[in-house]
Amino acid sequence: MESIHSTTVIGIIHNGQVAIGADGQATMGSTIIKGNVKKIRLMAQNSILVGFAGATADAFTLLDHFEDKLSQYKNNMRRAAIELAKDWRTDRYLRRLEAMIVAINPQEGLIISGTGDVLEPEHQICAIGSGAMYAYSAARALKNYAPHLSAEEMVKASLTIAADICIYTNHNIEILTLIK
Repeated sequence: MESIHSTTVIGIIHNGQVAIGADGQATMGSTIIKGNVKKIRLMAQNSILVGFAGATADAFTLLDHFEDKLSQYKNNMRRAAIELAKDWRTDRYLRRLEAMIVAINPQEGLIISGTGDVLEPEHQICAIGSGAMYAYSAARALKNYAPHLSAEEMVKASLTIAADICIYTNHNIEILTLIK
């Protein structure tokens, strides 16, 4: 079975605003399988935005576990992320899952991986997936040279640039925001 490559997800905290976005493309090998996959959602009574990259079924399983951890730790995103990463790394079933998660709220953005990493990237920009570095670079430039833009506008522009460059990213962009 060929591995599934897909997506660019980016979350940005900027001037008190929070936005996350993702493209909709899923591919298998060199074939586009679907162009409108929903890769972002709200969690924790609409206080946390999450997105995933990687194998879709694996990501949904991990998002369910993350939601359980959020419930268990009273929506403490950092604690839930750490506990998920521990389980993901050590559980015999979970450790085989191939995906990454971005979780972002008004205070912080985290990248959670199956290697046990819970990373809080600098500049309040979290990006994962095939086009992550393109979107991240665009977001850094926008934060520095166009700070008047909203977080949502930065996410949209960053994903558009990534879609122009990365063959695993399309222009079918979905964005969610949090109101502080």
